[in-house]
Amino acid sequence: MSCVSTTRVRLARITGALAAFAAVMALSAPQVAGGQAAPGAVTFAKDVAPILYKNCVECHRPTMFAPMSLVTFEEARPWARAIKQKVVKREMPPWTADAPAGTFRNDPRLSQREIDTIVAWVDSGATRGNDRDMPSAPRFAEGWTIGKPDAIFTMTEDFKIPAEGTIPYQYIRVPTNLTEDKWLQAIEIRPGNPALVHHVIASAQPADFGANDERVAGRVGLGGITPNKPGVVTDPGVARRLPANAEIILQMHYTTNGAPATDRTSIGVIYAKEPPKKVLGGGSVLTLNFTIPPGAESHEVKGTTTLNRETTLIAMMPHMHMRGKDMTYIAHYPDGRSETLLSVPKYDFNWQLTYELAEPKVLPTGTSIEVIAHFDNSTKNLYNPDPAATVRWGDQTWEEMMIGFFTTLVDVPTPRPPTAQQQE
Repeated sequence: MSCVSTTRVRLARITGALAAFAAVMALSAPQVAGGQAAPGAVTFAKDVAPILYKNCVECHRPTMFAPMSLVTFEEARPWARAIKQKVVKREMPPWTADAPAGTFRNDPRLSQREIDTIVAWVDSGATRGNDRDMPSAPRFAEGWTIGKPDAIFTMTEDFKIPAEGTIPYQYIRVPTNLTEDKWLQAIEIRPGNPALVHHVIASAQPADFGANDERVAGRVGLGGITPNKPGVVTDPGVARRLPANAEIILQMHYTTNGAPATDRTSIGVIYAKEPPKKVLGGGSVLTLNFTIPPGAESHEVKGTTTLNRETTLIAMMPHMHMRGKDMTYIAHYPDGRSETLLSVPKYDFNWQLTYELAEPKVLPTGTSIEVIAHFDNSTKNLYNPDPAATVRWGDQTWEEMMIGFFTTLVDVPTPRPPTAQQQE
């Protein structure tokens, strides 16, 4: 999925937008008073808290990855001026797709009315208001975005991360000790040391087979994350299968930051209450053979895949590295029509988002999915590791990738009897 980084690049990715957000807000904090609200004034309790609870506190709360909590008035008030600045610029909540609100079900963007409400609150003194007007705060399981897991599977020992150097991808076995198949309604991968975990890709397979062999019979994908991504909760009737007698294989990509450390990653799951009608599938459009010249401001790379059966598309996730500039998904239908499925004009490596369609889209057999990406290898790109380098495909952050992931719904597979090797 991605790569290992140098210390400088790692810090840029980890702190990225969040650190900048915190720094700006810290400078802004003393400018806001907290007196009593005038009659009819916009207040935190009545007007602002509902907006934050709906759009922000999933990340901006204790135990999560955002740099400050915004759950209470006391927590939010010091940051009021900078909250205003970030929402007016539409930098928060983060969203990089160029599409009308409502196209994607997980679009967190504020409406203009919500932005105007926050602006009015700040400009009128950022007052608390009457506590009787406060909505009930959302309830979260501590440290989990999916809610309280039914089961938690954890690495059996710490992985030791050195202070410096490049760490090859690690393939770590996590036992499940399940005696029967389980259908997963939700899954969340929680790094023990998110500052040094670049990404995780989880699979399940029969125990005692090669951990890094994608060809193992019976291997199923469970999903992947970067540290700033919440868990995945599927709709009722849709699930992933975690087979009996399987172990979870974690493809772990660790990075270094100048000090030795350890990690012990966990996977939390919630079981479906009944067998699903559909399961999650997926694929990708990728291009391996490309060369980005030194100094290129908008180098284009394309890729295409053609669907050999009718496919129900539900989500897309662009993936590039530090030089990624934009990505577009286009469906070319058998009848000659074309349709833009996703446009991300300002790709941000710090926010590798998954875009969930508001309604599933059925793509007929023979549809071609074209993905067009551009890369900025110039000095104008502040995150560029080396504008003088010729860049090709590679796992490292200072190299590049071009992958257009997509998620689909597929029929529940018919159980197959185990092979002789599996029986043995």
